[in-house]
Amino acid sequence: MIYPIVAYGNPILKKEAEEINEGENLSELIQDMFSTMDHANGVGLAAPQINKGVRLFVIDSSLMLDEEDEEKGIRRAFINPIILDEYGDNFGFEEGCLSIPEVRADIIRPEKLTIEYFDENWNLKEEEFSGVTARVIQHEYDHLEGILFIDYLKGLKKRMVQSKLIDISKGKVSTDYRMIYPVR
Repeated sequence: MIYPIVAYGNPILKKEAEEINEGENLSELIQDMFSTMDHANGVGLAAPQINKGVRLFVIDSSLMLDEEDEEKGIRRAFINPIILDEYGDNFGFEEGCLSIPEVRADIIRPEKLTIEYFDENWNLKEEEFSGVTARVIQHEYDHLEGILFIDYLKGLKKRMVQSKLIDISKGKVSTDYRMIYPVR
C-alpha cells in the first residue's frame, strides 16, 4: 500500500512519536513505508509522515551515493531508535523533505553517530554510521522527535521559506505523490 505523505502544517509532524510495543508485527507497515518512500522518490520516510505517530523510520541512503563514493549506503528499517551519540566534524548538506516539497536548505549536522534500534525482526542493534547515511538517519530521527529540518533555519533563511511553507500548508504545491494537507 502506498500512503499519502503528510504535508507541512499537520500537527503530527511536530509531536514526539510513541514507542512501539516490542514484538509487534510491523512487516507489512515497513514494506508499505518502503513502497511509499520509493514511489515518492525519497531516501527516507518516518512514520509520522504517513500519519502514524510511532517511532519507526526507513531509509535507503544508497540512492544518494555514486559508484565512486567510498561509503556504501543502506536500505533499512529502524524501530524505536535512540541516537546515543553524534560526533565528528559538523558539515553542511542540502536537505529536503517529502513533507515539505520544493523547500531545500543547507543544514549543519555532525558527520557521525551511534544509534541503538531494533531491526524488523526485533533484534537489538547498536551501530555507528557516518557521512550521507548518518545524515539521512539524523533527518528521519528528528521526525520522531517532532523536529523538521526547517527548524534549524535562522533569521533571513527562515523568513525566505515562510511563504512556501504557508503555500504547502494550504495545499498549493505540486508533487508526483499524494499528500494529506492540514485541516483548516
